[in-house]
Amino acid sequence: MSNGSKLSKKQREVIDDLFTGVTEEQQILDNHKVDRRLFDKWMADVTFVAEFDRRLESARRKSELIIARYATVAASKLAMLTESESQETSRKACLDIIGLLRPDKKQSDSPEMDDSETRPADLPPEIASRLLAALAVKENKGAEQK
Repeated sequence: MSNGSKLSKKQREVIDDLFTGVTEEQQILDNHKVDRRLFDKWMADVTFVAEFDRRLESARRKSELIIARYATVAASKLAMLTESESQETSRKACLDIIGLLRPDKKQSDSPEMDDSETRPADLPPEIASRLLAALAVKENKGAEQK
């Protein structure tokens, strides 16, 4: 298949099944009678890869939209979990909240971690105080019960 050509009907069907089906990749290829070498050839084709990448980006956006819709509900539930009877649940909820407040990590070409990945996020003092207070209260209650 040459660069710049249109996708064949079979290629479109395979891509559709890859992004809409729950079947494994190899099963999809078998269903369409496409062997692995041909599929690998398609994956090296500019037109096929462009469509594949377009679908990947679309799927990523859809998943981000779903996550964004439920972010406030999840944040509220995490905040409620900081008051949990279980010290471990409370501690984990506090850490998750702190993690949510971290600025987005910049993607770099190097596999090494940058400073933003190794140091905690800058929390507003009020939030940090409330989280630490919730942890301290839970620690004190746990120590008294022992």
